[in-house]
Amino acid sequence: MANSIFETISQLTQINSPSGNAQAAIDYVASHAQKLGYQTEITNKGALIITVDGSDEQQQRCITAHVDTLGAMVKEIKEDGRLALSLIGGFYFNAIEGEYCEIETSNGQIYTGTICLHETSVHVYRNNNEIPRDAEHMEVRLDEKVNNQAETEDLGIAVGDFVSFDPRTVVTQSGYIKSRHLDDKASVAMIMELLEKLKKDNTTLPHTTQFYISNNEEIGYGANASIDDEIVEYIAFDMGALGDGQTSDEYTVSICAKDSSGPYHKALREHLVNLCKINNIPYKIDIYPYYNSDASAALKAGANIRHGLFGAGIESSHAMERTHIESLEATAQLLYAYCLSPIKE
Repeated sequence: MANSIFETISQLTQINSPSGNAQAAIDYVASHAQKLGYQTEITNKGALIITVDGSDEQQQRCITAHVDTLGAMVKEIKEDGRLALSLIGGFYFNAIEGEYCEIETSNGQIYTGTICLHETSVHVYRNNNEIPRDAEHMEVRLDEKVNNQAETEDLGIAVGDFVSFDPRTVVTQSGYIKSRHLDDKASVAMIMELLEKLKKDNTTLPHTTQFYISNNEEIGYGANASIDDEIVEYIAFDMGALGDGQTSDEYTVSICAKDSSGPYHKALREHLVNLCKINNIPYKIDIYPYYNSDASAALKAGANIRHGLFGAGIESSHAMERTHIESLEATAQLLYAYCLSPIKE
């Protein structure tokens, strides 16, 4: 699995797709599904629904993963030609200091730059380590010969242009993949691999399943709509949160019992745990204290569903993320086992 899943993740991370500008990544996944012969639909919000027919069409499942990522927008063109930023998604400037980035103009032109502290040079700014990393002090240094606002505007750069971060995807010999945007492109890649396996093996699922690839999860409402009445189980296929006080790690599948929205459906969680036990899948159960998913967003929007959440353990979420092939394998195994299991009342 390692070479294949690492390659698929790497292909996805190379596609810029900050929330609000994820169409290219949506198109990439849609093309993959269509080539396999699956029915696809683009919602009015721009999300992708891939339908895999199953034996039971009355009780259906939805499994959602999101292809949108953290990013930024041009907030202001400064007097010296540099760019002030407005962040997209839940993170802070310290997570992107020194990062290479791309700015996409309204006509599709791409410019490169670096996100840096205005007072970066230690040879000029004494005690710059004490300066806050915030919107006032952080900016984009363009890789263009610009010295004022007018020269930057002449490039076609304007307020509202999207800024994407260099993913810096690396696969190590020890079995890790480290990259920005593993949240949640690792999950999307696993769904793409699952679709290939189901088609290759000519597998019929016990329940019709909609794979909902959302494009606005990082801003809170990726897959909270377009949920068919026949859907009774809804899985957010997202990352497991790692850190002090957490049981999850980079070598197992993480099953969420509760996040900041509240507990997940108890019987569905127990079903996921039982599937891990039956299939000898290494797993951890965890509570994610500062976390919301598309499943909880769907409930808040009024969906009548049983909701669950599981995913690979991702180290350093919303920064330079990392996971191991063992976690990806365990997560893919649970995804497959879940899709082939019958819905339990």
